[in-house]
Amino acid sequence: MMKSGKEPKQGYITEIVGSLIKVKGLENIVHLHDLIKISDYKILGEVIQIYSNHIVAQCFEDTKNLRLNGSVISLNEPLSMELGPGLLANVFDGIQRPLEKVFQRFTSGGLERGVEIDPLSRSKKWHFKPIRKLNDDISGGDIIGTVQETQMLEHKIMAPPKASGKISKIAPEGDYTIIDDIFTLTNNGIEKSYSMLQKWPVIKSRPYGKKLNPKEPLITGMRVIDLLFPIARGGTIAVPGGFGTGKTIIQQSIAKFSDADVIVYICCGEPGSEVANILKQFTEKKDLKSGRPLIDHIVVIANTSNMPVSAREASLFSGVTIAEYYRDMGYDVVVLADSTSRWAESLREISGLLEEMPAEEGYPAYLPSRLSSFYERAGVVEPLGTDELGKARTGSLTIVGSISPPAGDFSEPVTATTKRVVQVFWALDSNLAYLKHYPAINWLNSYSNYPSSLKDWWNNRDIEWPEIDIDWSECRKQTNEILGQEQELKYITQLLGEKNLPDDQQLTLFIARIIKNGLLAQSAFDEIDSFTDAKKLLGLIKLPA
Repeated sequence: MMKSGKEPKQGYITEIVGSLIKVKGLENIVHLHDLIKISDYKILGEVIQIYSNHIVAQCFEDTKNLRLNGSVISLNEPLSMELGPGLLANVFDGIQRPLEKVFQRFTSGGLERGVEIDPLSRSKKWHFKPIRKLNDDISGGDIIGTVQETQMLEHKIMAPPKASGKISKIAPEGDYTIIDDIFTLTNNGIEKSYSMLQKWPVIKSRPYGKKLNPKEPLITGMRVIDLLFPIARGGTIAVPGGFGTGKTIIQQSIAKFSDADVIVYICCGEPGSEVANILKQFTEKKDLKSGRPLIDHIVVIANTSNMPVSAREASLFSGVTIAEYYRDMGYDVVVLADSTSRWAESLREISGLLEEMPAEEGYPAYLPSRLSSFYERAGVVEPLGTDELGKARTGSLTIVGSISPPAGDFSEPVTATTKRVVQVFWALDSNLAYLKHYPAINWLNSYSNYPSSLKDWWNNRDIEWPEIDIDWSECRKQTNEILGQEQELKYITQLLGEKNLPDDQQLTLFIARIIKNGLLAQSAFDEIDSFTDAKKLLGLIKLPA
């Protein structure tokens, strides 16, 4: 957490309702989204309402044993993420407490209330290589130097967004902690020193220079996605599906095999056993390109189902803030949120405690605006600043959110609202899952708005096959047509039987079976079949042609 230089102001608890508390004495001091701390237990909370004579705050931890008139202090700052070397290969909770360090302190495995541990180590030293020199003009976002954070990724040390001036001091190459002064800027005679550590509030999107249109696909290695429902770098994707349809497996496959530089995996309200299994896979599985453990380019936000709902609500924006930081370095980042339904349920619970007027199925009326504020932080951007050659860089942030609609009902509010926000919709079908057809993405109910933007990229990588002179977009179009015709013939076939159909219709059904069983179905656990690169996919989709 950020530490404010201001003197903390004190109030007292007047009412406790579940995870919410009412506090008097701070109403004229705090701002919306400021952090407060309950002195007796060191429990953090966030101001969500301000009235003339009291404030309402949601606590990020259990409010058990809190008492009326208990002391509360204002921290004069919003919930913020610490950004710097050490984020990768780490596991945090929803408010960025490092869970590995918590476990070392409390070997019982429980997460006690009021734990205060720095998210990033203040003692670990990183090898810093400067790429700027004295008297260079610096503005916000300029790259000052680099640190090898893991063997898979070079961490670029950037000037904070609002920094500007000439470099009057810069550290030579060597080992430094994240709080050591690395460079000093002089602006109008005023000197200010900066370390490798930055802090940024989760409710505020990091600034960038220019937003660009997505033009390159994010290759996932899943054939049904890369062919029929492709995603672009910087895109927004929803993955709704009932129990057992494979939402988590799809997200894990993207984390394992996609060609992203950094993965931020947000476990929002998932069971602890499932989170443990995810961590086990990320530490054991190797990256296809580097051969290093996958965890070396992954940040995990683990907010399990037994943690308070307030921290669950914060976890989504904590994860996307970390992702924006790596995007600003010029990397392609993917945020995997599993699942946004649990996050929406936490909104509903807090809204109920606040006695707000409920909308459909008890969700708050502001659910659409909260969902859109999360997904709108995706995109392809030119970040602020330049590299050492004065060139602009490009970074992307892709958001994939899974949804768990009750009984697989896609008309429920979270799914329906998300569908209006995202550009790609992978509808998981329980009938396909029962038939052991995975990924269970229904090719009739799913869609992607990106194929026209990605056409040129695929055409530039087309393979020469003189006998079959059609490109990726034409193959995609023909595949969709065949699958659509098969659906139209389905009921006729049930009445007449396939053998009584005309030859051309029998051929359509035969090719459709080849496409479904040989192309779209894919095993996530087979060493060879789990990933299909672009060249192999282009070859496979031309075979049925």
